[in-house]
Amino acid sequence: MAADDGARPVRPDMAAVPDAVFRLDAEGRFTSVNAAAERLLEHRADELLGRRARDVFPAAVDTLAAERYQQVFADGRAREFDYFYEPRSRWFEIRMVPDPLGIGVYFRDVDSSQQADAERDAELRRLTSVLEALPSATVLLDQDRRILTANRAWTEVRSQSGLSGGVVGSDYLAAIRPGLAPADAETIAAGIRGVLEAPSGTAPAPFEHEYSRSTPTTTGWFRVQAARVERSPRIVVTHTDITERVRGEQALAWRARHDDLTGLPNRGTLLDLTAEALAAGSGADGAGAALIVLDLDGFKTINDSLGHGIGDQLLRQVGHRLAGALRPGDAVGRLGSDQFVALAHGCHASDAADLAFRLQGTFTRPFPASGISVPLSASVGVAVAQPGARDPHELLSDADAAMFAAKSMGRDRVRLFSPGLREAARWRLEVATRLRDEAIDQLVVYYQPVVRLDTGAVEGVEALVRWQHPERGLLGPDTFLAVAEETGQIIPITRWLLRETTRRAAAWAAEGLPLRMSVNISARHFSAETLVRDVRLALRESGLAPDQLVLELTETSIAEDPTRAEDQLTVLRRAGVRVAIDDFGTGWSSLAQLFSLPIGTLKIDRSLLIAAEQVTGGEGGAVLAAIVALTRTLGIRSVAEGVETVDHLRMVREAGCDMVQGWLLAHPMPGDDLPDWVRRVHEAGGDACAIAAARTPVPSAP
Repeated sequence: MAADDGARPVRPDMAAVPDAVFRLDAEGRFTSVNAAAERLLEHRADELLGRRARDVFPAAVDTLAAERYQQVFADGRAREFDYFYEPRSRWFEIRMVPDPLGIGVYFRDVDSSQQADAERDAELRRLTSVLEALPSATVLLDQDRRILTANRAWTEVRSQSGLSGGVVGSDYLAAIRPGLAPADAETIAAGIRGVLEAPSGTAPAPFEHEYSRSTPTTTGWFRVQAARVERSPRIVVTHTDITERVRGEQALAWRARHDDLTGLPNRGTLLDLTAEALAAGSGADGAGAALIVLDLDGFKTINDSLGHGIGDQLLRQVGHRLAGALRPGDAVGRLGSDQFVALAHGCHASDAADLAFRLQGTFTRPFPASGISVPLSASVGVAVAQPGARDPHELLSDADAAMFAAKSMGRDRVRLFSPGLREAARWRLEVATRLRDEAIDQLVVYYQPVVRLDTGAVEGVEALVRWQHPERGLLGPDTFLAVAEETGQIIPITRWLLRETTRRAAAWAAEGLPLRMSVNISARHFSAETLVRDVRLALRESGLAPDQLVLELTETSIAEDPTRAEDQLTVLRRAGVRVAIDDFGTGWSSLAQLFSLPIGTLKIDRSLLIAAEQVTGGEGGAVLAAIVALTRTLGIRSVAEGVETVDHLRMVREAGCDMVQGWLLAHPMPGDDLPDWVRRVHEAGGDACAIAAARTPVPSAP
């Protein structure tokens, strides 16, 4: 049967090929046969001459060979074709050429080459089916880097990328070059060449390279991999789309250097930019880099009261305003929480100060958020790099120290760094470090008596923590408690203080000296939500009765999170623990909010005594009496703090206060000294107020 159904034009060069040849006349009889034809036809010449071909080879009747024979006779045109002779199961290449006496037939056995072609075609079909199963765009190349076949994914990529080439038979490298960076195109060409030119019989390492391709509308990223087919000069090249992965990596890299909320550079990025600015050095006029740190005033209270959603809106607006106020080339970033930092180039101290005031000026207008208008202010610290400075962390530390000093001066201030602030910053760092380590073992408690005004009897004591610093001596709370608040170390300090004071009060009670113990509590303890547990544990371990413990809290600490404070204080009050508001008159919470808490005692701050004394010209009873009357209406006892003079004592007595404490009566003293002091009061009649009024006012306490 035939495998080729069409006549092919005779190639002129075939006439010179030494083939098997026989001739047929018009009746189809053999008229001549050469030796090569005898071998291929497997008949001797004398068995063929004069006989018709159809009689000798009946299997060829009505086949392609017979058809072509008739066609040559009919139109006189030569024919060339491949013919499969079924009785011998072999392929022959046949050329029929007309001549005046009939037809000359030239033929040769091509079965081996046909089988090789068939095997190659079958292999190509197998490889094509494998390529179709691959999700990545894949092509098969020959040794000339031409595309033999490709899968549908490759066709789709060609279409999406707008590549005009890349069809079967085209040059692969020419097809992919459009849209590639020259360096990528060169790398891919060298990689393909390396795989193709590897010595025969070896297994060359696959080639791999990642590249980007740009189109008029987008940019995509791909990974090309090329590997040679085993025992073949062909290579398979796959193109995997890694656009999503690369974009994800780029997004992660961006997020690693920027603040998620505001989109501004983060702390690490600002430090890198600062390091670059410092490395560039100062200009010819000495101008260098400067950092400006801005800390929003009271933002935690705003955030807690209005909600974190509005707080986030405000932070984004702050970042936007600050960025809009910068000079070209400067940068602003978010350090974290409610702190921002600006990097300014080419600054003298005056330039940096001007920029700081300009940034501060962005807060003059309120910030709209969710239908409300929120006023904000910032404390600003400025540090200008000195010639030769190279450490960005040190410059940031200087700016932070200046900001801390500005905040200590009050809200909405600007402070320029000076060397003295560095020492203050180092002290804060030392305090923060030591409070985390050995300092808690160096803390001691002093106790200041609280006295009843009606009888002068000692009602209780307030516990005041001190630090017995190994080098600096005894330090008051103002030198370290603010740092403890900032760092969160106030919680373990308070936990230790609760254990120490309840143990001490229980020991005094066992000795016949029942004194109510007052302990100051930080707002941080409410946020940590461990206050209830810590108080209960201290009472259980010490054995002190709950009603002998008073927790003192400032108005401000309660105002930061009144709901959380109320929940925890209510639990403790039900257990018998008493609650007092300390420093009343220094905060800004509403009375309605304040008195909604389970309060048993209100401690009137010394500042109110002084203010009442000045306003009324020494007759402050009316002012204080109004406060005391309010507390009595609510069933709350009052304590006047900071009583230092006999006039103070008289004023609070006339106002009707229940209790009093201050230097006039007694200084804070070590716990071991308190029993002797109480004993001396008893020996002198038991009225501490009368004793204090009868002697000279005590000078300033240590």
